[in-house]
Amino acid sequence: MTDNSKPSKGHLYEVRPVAEPIDCALEVPGSKSITNRALLLASMARGKSTLSNVLFSDDSRSFMDCLKALGYDTMVDESAKKVELFGGPPKRKATINVRSAGTSARFLTAMLAAQNGEYTVESSDQMKARPMKPLMDALKSLGAKAEYMENEGSLPYRLHGNHLAGGEVEIDAGQSSQFTSALLMTACLHKNGLTIRAQGKETAKSYIGITTKMMEQFGVHVKKPENGVYIVEPGQEYASRAYKIEPDVSSACYFYAAAALTGGSVLVKDVYPSSMQGDIKFLDVLKKFGCIVNETEEGILLKGAPHGVFEGIDVDMNDFSDQTMTLAALAPFASTPTTIRNIGHIKFQESDRIRAILTELSKMGIRCSETAGGIVIHPGTPRPSTVETYDDHRMAMAFSLIGLKAEGIRISNPSCVAKTFENYFEVLEGLAQ
Repeated sequence: MTDNSKPSKGHLYEVRPVAEPIDCALEVPGSKSITNRALLLASMARGKSTLSNVLFSDDSRSFMDCLKALGYDTMVDESAKKVELFGGPPKRKATINVRSAGTSARFLTAMLAAQNGEYTVESSDQMKARPMKPLMDALKSLGAKAEYMENEGSLPYRLHGNHLAGGEVEIDAGQSSQFTSALLMTACLHKNGLTIRAQGKETAKSYIGITTKMMEQFGVHVKKPENGVYIVEPGQEYASRAYKIEPDVSSACYFYAAAALTGGSVLVKDVYPSSMQGDIKFLDVLKKFGCIVNETEEGILLKGAPHGVFEGIDVDMNDFSDQTMTLAALAPFASTPTTIRNIGHIKFQESDRIRAILTELSKMGIRCSETAGGIVIHPGTPRPSTVETYDDHRMAMAFSLIGLKAEGIRISNPSCVAKTFENYFEVLEGLAQ
């Protein structure tokens, strides 16, 4: 077995099953979604913003490196989880590399398209394969210009920024909520404001909720009538401020799920029901598994059903789809089948997550199938298997949970968790102590 404490790219992490129900209190890093939104909003606010409890991971470092390449004055203190950023317009000419960060790619593209300059946007091969065309089409309709360096509508490209007038724009919101968020957060850069009409079935709307709430916190108001129309009126601008980033609820959910799986208890510090992150809804799923959820002064405490015994459920996870893989890891241990609905858009994320779930569970001997926009997973005993993670941090973290209760589960390329939670496997290892 390789050194479990510090997995590296290409190595395997073998999960150690727990002999007893887990019982622990722990901390998780700051939210990636909130960190990268805060970085963008602070960059557009004139003056100094101070961000605390910042997540330092591959994705957030990508965003910070892009901002530095664009000429922003940033002071970073990783040990204190703090970033000071002086906002304003970027340099007139720069090259940035968003690596594999979807938020960096979508948010910064929308911001740079509204500037007066020339910007080359590069990325990893993984990000080149992820959707960008809906956003690029929307920006083109507003007057932005892009030269595609490889494939039409995909990264990498060269943006010829223009002080966009704004007005009205349609966006295909069916593949990623990040497209709508990108247009929303940069709407105040448009001279005449922006009316955004989200077309198709909006995915992961809870992330739009994070976006609009954070815009308000930084001083820009969004009028939201019904039917997927968002209005940002002209004349508004962001105000620099001190801003504390919430702990990452997505990361917390893996440990709450571990408590459910083993019939134990987990307290995640500083996570509260008032969180604006959509994945807080996953706790309602765990309640259906017989878990008890209590708010304490320190954070949310979850106690699993005795002996980790629970029935399967039928649930729509569109609004908190990042936890699809977590529920898929629990489902084989349920006493009845589990149906997960309305998650078709997760095919277009870091990996084709539906195909990844079905492939990896099938390798373990678990019967599962794809439905229209969802999956069905039947109870079974997972057999030993090496989990291919597809360079997808959430596949690595979620499917490691199976190994807490089943022998012989190994995680391939465990270092991919650095995208959001660098020491995840060290924390997981602590559960088995």
